[in-house]
Amino acid sequence: MKNLFRISRVILLILSIFFVQSCIIVKPTPPVISTTDVTAISYTTAVSGGEVTDDGGAHITAKGVCWNTSLDPTVSNSKTSDGTGTGSFTSSLTGLTPGTTYYLRAYATNTAGTGYGNQISFTSAVATVVPTLTTTAASSITSTTATSGGNITSDGGAAVTARGVCWSTSANPTTALSTKTTDGTGTGSFTSSLTNLSANTTYYVRAYATNSVGTAYGSNLSFTTTAGSGSTITDVDGNTYSTVTIGTQVWMDSNLKTTKFNDGTAIPLVTDNTTWSWTSTPGYCWYNNAAANKNTYGALYNWYTVSTLILCPTGWHVPSDAEWTTLTTYLGGESLAGGELKETGTTHWLSPNTGATNASGFTAVPGGHRNNYGSFFYVGIGGYWWTSSGYGSYSWSRSILNDKSNVNRSYYYRQGGSSVRCLRD
Repeated sequence: MKNLFRISRVILLILSIFFVQSCIIVKPTPPVISTTDVTAISYTTAVSGGEVTDDGGAHITAKGVCWNTSLDPTVSNSKTSDGTGTGSFTSSLTGLTPGTTYYLRAYATNTAGTGYGNQISFTSAVATVVPTLTTTAASSITSTTATSGGNITSDGGAAVTARGVCWSTSANPTTALSTKTTDGTGTGSFTSSLTNLSANTTYYVRAYATNSVGTAYGSNLSFTTTAGSGSTITDVDGNTYSTVTIGTQVWMDSNLKTTKFNDGTAIPLVTDNTTWSWTSTPGYCWYNNAAANKNTYGALYNWYTVSTLILCPTGWHVPSDAEWTTLTTYLGGESLAGGELKETGTTHWLSPNTGATNASGFTAVPGGHRNNYGSFFYVGIGGYWWTSSGYGSYSWSRSILNDKSNVNRSYYYRQGGSSVRCLRD
């Protein structure tokens, strides 16, 4: 009986020990992790990672690498986030500064805290080249101002600390010897305003960008400022016109008013609608047959007057279709050129005079049109100009409207009456 009692006590003791052990809770510890060597080091990026070999008894909720320019970086510094769980992972480091020493550690986090791997140091690559960039062609050119700029496509591995354009009357201007703008920092495109230019002068412009290695330049481009009011031309009738330089072309800055060819021969004045519609020889008129429109809008000529090739003053000519295209292309294309050509405000143009800047100095006015039946239309609304180029039984022309920024290219009956702008030979 005693033996049975002793056996029972032993069994109870063993059971109680097993029960206590089964109730013991094992507390987790921070994970165990190692850091992967740094590779693919560039000016601003690198690759590292780590391997979580022990989750510390709890699920890994975050892992990655952290880095700093000081020893023992933590997750409060720059870091990557590369998933959860154990095992190896790869991390991409970005936003580094060229030529800088960094300290890096892999990390892993569970409910017990964050564990860190061994510390590794590395130095980002040092920039060895200057930036890469292009120069923007000059636009919105007047007698004293222009717009240019550039586009920086690569910083060369170091931050761009200065950018802009420099210009001079000599080719290949530099920031040290020429006038320049300062237009911020960093890569990408920028716009520069050139001021205090001289009228009717050719300038050379280059975009520039500076990093720690040095200063780089874009392509060397040239442009010519407009002539302003200093240059004039007089026709055979004694009418005087100012001239304006737009790109490589020199234009009159107002519509032709002459009533004679440049050899002194009179151009017939045609006022009757029926006579106008049947005329196949030179003729001109004033809008609405009112001579009061002469000084503002100039004369309206049929194309037979243009085709004589002696309408403009000697040394000047009616521009061809191709020469008008040269003008509109220089001003940004037909979709934009109307605004660059139009006189600003609503003194002559009816509202809204869309897009009008007259940045070219051309000062286009809405002189209207006389159709092939002799009727007058659209003064204040549209300006219409002949080219010297025929198109079958028609001829090419250009028009600009008050509610558009574009220049229209179209052909019209040769009996029609349109304005003329003369271009220097």
